[in-house]
Amino acid sequence: MVKVEVIIGSTSDNELGDKATQILDEFGVTYKLNVISAHRNPEKLAKYVKDSDADVFICIAGLAAALPGVVAAHTIKPVIGVPKDVRLNGLDSLLSIVQMPTGVPVATVGIDGSKNAALLAVEILALQDEKLAKKLVEYREKRARA
Repeated sequence: MVKVEVIIGSTSDNELGDKATQILDEFGVTYKLNVISAHRNPEKLAKYVKDSDADVFICIAGLAAALPGVVAAHTIKPVIGVPKDVRLNGLDSLLSIVQMPTGVPVATVGIDGSKNAALLAVEILALQDEKLAKKLVEYREKRARA
């Protein structure tokens, strides 16, 4: 069973998607990485989200950065938005993702923060998984020693 869906809006977002999946691999969290544009394939995206059995979505997008909000509109599961630095130092993407209307929240990490998005997804999953919670504690302890 897939625990996390990582959705990128375009293949130009692969680098950030790979950084997120590296963290998920490190924690042994199952995931899928897919390229689905909110603008070019809105029906495909809506169906994909509604059919998913994942517990958490990570959405990476730049420019208009509609992807996380569109995903959040089609699920009640947690959505983590990662704004990508494409133009304006990523501020356009950040503001597009963080300024969601009441009732359709998107957790938002820093610009290009796909590693933090993956860690936040792991933290969400760890609420129901003691082994994962233990791995998170060990991860934090290891980073504190570095």
